[in-house]
Amino acid sequence: MTHDPATHPWRIHATNYPGHDAPAPERWKFLIGYALLAPSSHNSQPWIFRIQEERLLLQADRTRALPVVDPHDRELTIACGSALFNLRIALRHFGYAPEIRTLPDAEHPDLLARVGFGTRKPPAHVENTLFGAIPRRHTNRSAFDKRAVDNAVLQRLVQAAAEEGAHLHPVKNPADRHAIAELIAEGDRMQHADKRFRRELAKWLHPNRTHSHDGMPGWAVGIGDLMSYAGPFVVRTFDMGKSTAARDQDLAEHSPVLAVLCTPGDTPADWLAAGQALQHVLLHATAADLAASFLNQPIEVEPLRPRLARLIGTPGYPQMLVRLGHAPEAKPMPRRGVGEVLKPW
Repeated sequence: MTHDPATHPWRIHATNYPGHDAPAPERWKFLIGYALLAPSSHNSQPWIFRIQEERLLLQADRTRALPVVDPHDRELTIACGSALFNLRIALRHFGYAPEIRTLPDAEHPDLLARVGFGTRKPPAHVENTLFGAIPRRHTNRSAFDKRAVDNAVLQRLVQAAAEEGAHLHPVKNPADRHAIAELIAEGDRMQHADKRFRRELAKWLHPNRTHSHDGMPGWAVGIGDLMSYAGPFVVRTFDMGKSTAARDQDLAEHSPVLAVLCTPGDTPADWLAAGQALQHVLLHATAADLAASFLNQPIEVEPLRPRLARLIGTPGYPQMLVRLGHAPEAKPMPRRGVGEVLKPW
């Protein structure tokens, strides 16, 4: 594991838990360290935590919204749902059966969840397994090996999504996979043709030797050290849609598994559930030594989303398009620390 201060939060260790007799704020501060390791679009990390006596509040940080690629804050809410699932698993590992209310106040839509420690209850083996996967899970944008994903593992991922009220649909038909890869490429071309999209993306790109605790270093998108300094300028200035589309279409065509995560509805409650389902799936995948990343273009580009839904033939709304396979371990992305995401009540 790197010793770069920007990736220090990934080095969290359970042995540093302050103990059940420690004051609630001290315990929450430690547990937030697991929540903030969730994935988010452009590594924007759009969450805020506040401690309210014995409870923890999870809020959307709309100052980190992506209004072009995510105009309704759908992916923002999904990211916060993933952080909530990490928090749930951390609480279970340390022997709590947490009390969680999602979207508890209609007058305050930024408040996504209110979490209490609940009663004491020993964790199940599978919960400990998922907990151990939290600091090991990294988005892996590289090409995956040709090795097939074990069908029993794939079924476990489908079940994990179902436990959160979502549906994970693995795309097994070669013709459907090819059609989805073409949708991904079409989405790339449409997004990069939009100057607003390019400006937004460039804002979150950083040089490889960045000290930033958020966003994407150039290496995360395949840019070398020297070129990473020019990366934001290049992205803002030039339409790279054609080359990006070719690369992503190839990644999709050659990933052992493409899977679409769907929910019954398309409301903030569904997005929050999708985030918890996504992280449940990703942690199981990590525990099985699978790599994962996202090709969400057909969901982010509004005209393409219903076409994707028709292609997979599953009721509900596509929320995330995940690729899975085997690959060397990815480097950890920069991450904000607890002090940067915990705000006073």
